[in-house]
Amino acid sequence: DVQLQASGGGLVQAGGSLRLSCAASGDTVDDYFDDYAIGWFRQAPGKEREGVSCISTSDDSTYYADSVKGRFTISSDNAKNTVYLRMNSLKPEDTAVYYCAADVGPCDDDFVLLDFDSWGQGTQVTVSS
Repeated sequence: DVQLQASGGGLVQAGGSLRLSCAASGDTVDDYFDDYAIGWFRQAPGKEREGVSCISTSDDSTYYADSVKGRFTISSDNAKNTVYLRMNSLKPEDTAVYYCAADVGPCDDDFVLLDFDSWGQGTQVTVSS
């Protein structure tokens, strides 16, 4: 059983940066964290949930939605069981609640279709214009 804690959200002006963290904990995390797909998703009011990025902790393969390519960077620190999402050049349309999620196995280009069975509680990101 994996528990995820997302943090790092806040209010920032357009063009600014934030770094989100997703810390994993649980009885099996230390044994299996290096074989997870950790995804970041976001949901804005009135909109459907959107896949933002995913990282395979086994080999650091990364995947991004077109809307964030070149601006967001996902990374993993397996020693700390933590995945980060660095968000640069933020835009008002990036405003949303951001969630991290975990699934055993690797990410791929269709990571939004993976069966993520562990979800964090969400962290609010607000970008003002």
